[in-house]
Amino acid sequence: MLGGYMGKILRVNLSTEKISTEPIDEQIAKEYIGARGYAAKIIYDEVDPKTDPLGPDNKLIFATGPLTLTPSPSAARFDVVTKSPLNNTIAGSNSGGFWGPELKKAGYDIIIVEGKAQKPVYIWVNEDKVEIKDAEHLIGKETDETTDRIIQELGGDKHINVACIGPAGENLVKFACIINDKGRAAGRTGVGAVMGSKNLKAIAVRGHKRVPIANEDKFREVLKVMMDKLKTNSVTSQGLPKYGTMILNNIIDQNGLYPTRNFQESVFENVDKVSGEKLVETYLIKNKPCFGCPIGCGRVTKLPDGEEGEGPEYETSWGFSANCGIDDLVAVIKANNLCNKLGLDTISTGATLASAMELYQKGYVKKEEFEGETELKFGNADALSVYIKAIALRKGLGDKLAEGSYEFAKVHGHPEISISVKKQDLPAYDPRGAQGHALEYATSNRGGCHVRGYLISPEILGAPEKIDPFITEGKAQWVKTFQDLTAVIDAEGICLFTSFALGADDYASLLSTVTGFNYSAEEALKAGERIWNLEKLWNLEVGLTKDDDTLPPRFFEEPISAGASKGQIVHLDVTLPEYYELRGWNEDGVPTEAKLRELNLK
Repeated sequence: MLGGYMGKILRVNLSTEKISTEPIDEQIAKEYIGARGYAAKIIYDEVDPKTDPLGPDNKLIFATGPLTLTPSPSAARFDVVTKSPLNNTIAGSNSGGFWGPELKKAGYDIIIVEGKAQKPVYIWVNEDKVEIKDAEHLIGKETDETTDRIIQELGGDKHINVACIGPAGENLVKFACIINDKGRAAGRTGVGAVMGSKNLKAIAVRGHKRVPIANEDKFREVLKVMMDKLKTNSVTSQGLPKYGTMILNNIIDQNGLYPTRNFQESVFENVDKVSGEKLVETYLIKNKPCFGCPIGCGRVTKLPDGEEGEGPEYETSWGFSANCGIDDLVAVIKANNLCNKLGLDTISTGATLASAMELYQKGYVKKEEFEGETELKFGNADALSVYIKAIALRKGLGDKLAEGSYEFAKVHGHPEISISVKKQDLPAYDPRGAQGHALEYATSNRGGCHVRGYLISPEILGAPEKIDPFITEGKAQWVKTFQDLTAVIDAEGICLFTSFALGADDYASLLSTVTGFNYSAEEALKAGERIWNLEKLWNLEVGLTKDDDTLPPRFFEEPISAGASKGQIVHLDVTLPEYYELRGWNEDGVPTEAKLRELNLK
């Protein structure tokens, strides 16, 4: 018995309103596992790399992994994969909560959305009954109201789960996201804009099915070992449950790589005011775990005026605080809540505002461009809500900001002030303070990204072992291994945070006992390598080259000015050639014929 998979792919063509199903291909499942991997294979096979990402020929794929819905720890994840409107890469965005498990309960592993509806619609997946329903009355509604109204329309069952876009997705903001469970986000790469381009407001799911497990007795043995590791690891059993991801604010600042004022500095003088510790002291009311999660890093906050919301996460709290030079935690929380309601990626939103602030600081943006009297300048907390709304509604200056920081900075004559890779904004770690993480940023297949090879784990946090963040030696191998491993984790449908306690052997054991495919750690990592190379091939066919595997000039030319990483710059000239060689790519970053044959990609 093939376990882990429900065995069905749902295909919905919004142009023709044709709804059909097809079986999971066992060979693809074996080679690409699921979720991010299986979806990338579909995109590669079915979508022309030159297609318009906001045109009807692009496809939007919602994909779970074989561990999603199983009792595996933190097995709540799903991926949304498409062609990115932000940077044309093969886009992928990962989310947790309960939507992915509910899709599998409905009997499907994957939904492929094709075409474009003539008018706004949403898809209702109620096991074997799948409908395309009118959504014109939901246009302009925020994600929380959209979720509540759809659940009410469909009978009020509290287990109905909704993934939807807000006004930002409807208005095709290039970094719009998809929100599920009101506070969980498939945040990066602009997947919400693709959903909006298809006139698709939401997908609601409900089911009652159980996921099969190939070897239940062995799985229970493996699961016990995994849970014991998670319970005894200080990060997964103490740090993340107590402080959430915002435990990192002080840690990263103390290590001198906490980006401040659009990466002009790497230490924030008021980090204590916006830290995870401060959040716990003030506005945190409870933890909120995703489906089946023993960690529970999610935060629920309540402000003095009664406003409640989920978050903020570390990246969000940094993006609206240090990166914008703001130390007002209430303003940061409100900005996070507003992004969730409007459907905006908080990393790119904060980074785009910070980039605009530096452009203004240096005289490249003029006062007359602003919204009324609200200056978009470092330290102005009032600017956050004003410009977040302007971006989502594409109003005034917000219309230009909605194209992303790179295009905004380019229009103003200084693209170098966009701190992005492949036009996607960098998250909350200054690469000058961590050479491995710098290489991961530069080579990421979806542009600026921290979760597809999280080298902060060994370089700063010491997991699985502590390595010197400033040296270049050995970093290429670390990056390749972490990139392949995170591809496996994403493809399985499990949370990346489990990797603080688990390793490749553990993920292979879980995958083997659930599916029955019997992976060794090496075979699992080979699947991750295959996924990575397929994504790379897609990007090459789009037109990306070695020149795109780089970082903004600041990181090569301007040493960090203060803090524990003072004096550091990035040495990509050393690490990138070694990385290409280890990957089996030529000096231009193109996979060799031998590598393609090895991975069955020829």
